[in-house]
Formats: sequence, C-alpha cells, structure tokens
Amino acid sequence: MSGLLRIRWAIAPKIAPRPLINCNRCRKVKPYQCSGKFRVNANGKRIDAWLIYRCADCDNSWNRTIFERCNRRDIEPALLAALEKNDPSLVRRHAFDAMALRSRIGRIEEFPDVTVRKELLHGGPDCAVALWLELRLEAVTPLRLDRLLAGELGMSRSRLQAWEERQKLSVEPDGAKALRRPARDGTAIRIDLAGEADRDAILSAACG
Repeated sequence: MSGLLRIRWAIAPKIAPRPLINCNRCRKVKPYQCSGKFRVNANGKRIDAWLIYRCADCDNSWNRTIFERCNRRDIEPALLAALEKNDPSLVRRHAFDAMALRSRIGRIEEFPDVTVRKELLHGGPDCAVALWLELRLEAVTPLRLDRLLAGELGMSRSRLQAWEERQKLSVEPDGAKALRRPARDGTAIRIDLAGEADRDAILSAACG
C-alpha cells in the first residue's frame, strides 16, 4: 500500500518472572529468582532435572522441575548436554515461561520491562502517511499495549486513546480495549498519521 510504513517490533522481557514461595527460612512468602543454573541427577537410566531458584532475601533454594524420572533414551543428547552446561538460551526459555511457572507454583511476580528491536519491513519514513506495526514477543509480558506504544513512539497514552476513538488507530486481532491489555504476540497496529504535525518524529521513533 502506497504511503504505508511497515515495521516489526521484536519484544523481549528483561526480567524473568519470580515465583512467590513460602520460604521456610524467612518464615513468610518471598519472591524467588532464577539462579541461571540447572541441577541434573542421573539414577541409572532415569534422569531428573530442575531449574534452581533462590530466595531474594536469604538465598534459600527451590527447584523447579523440568524432567522427573525421565528415561535417558527419551531425552535428546543435545538437550541433556545443554542442561548439564547451563546453556543460557535454555535457561532463558524456561525462566521466562510465565505460564508454565504459574501452573507449577500458582502465584508469580511479573515485570513490564522490555527491550524492543525494530526491523523495517516495507516503505520509508520520508513519504509515509500511515504506520503499520507487527509485534513479535519472545515471551509473555504484562506490559500494556498503550504503555508500550507511548514509550516507544514518544507520546501520551491519552493521545493513543483519542486516535482509537477517532478510528485513526486500529488493533488486530484484539480490537476494542486492546490498548488497555498486555501486548500480545502477532498483534498488528495501524495508525493513520495524515495531518499530524509531528508525523516525521513519530515515524522516526517507530523505526528506532
């Protein structure tokens, strides 16, 4: 489409969610943080693996189950080696899986801090009169969509809401009230910037 600037934002949470656990040392519920290390135990042909968390105050440990009594034959050698070497990418994949952590422990603490990598897909800011953003999330984040857009585009949330009410801003597939919900993977946002005095600044910010 002529005059449309298409950009992909790859969004990655900065801080892993923390389980809220009744610490038997502190004698109260405390947040536990990922240590960045796995513990692997082999008993014959059976393998157990855990991701180790530690109390934010007293360093007491809690082991989050990854495998339990799993037959060695059912584990790919590369995966087992990654567990034994505390592979950072594997640690991150498990540590940032908020859904799996919540299903395991119930209560968790989440953080809205993210990094955004911006990739130009089509068009250029010089001639664009509309902006199309595609969101790709590495992991779930509690960061609201309006806060994400306001922070990255350098504007107020009330202005975004006004655009939505005037149908200058649309969100798919969530539609109504999407701005007030957490950002989601695969979300597409279209903003009509025709007539906006700061169009160039907005487009420049969108490109990063």
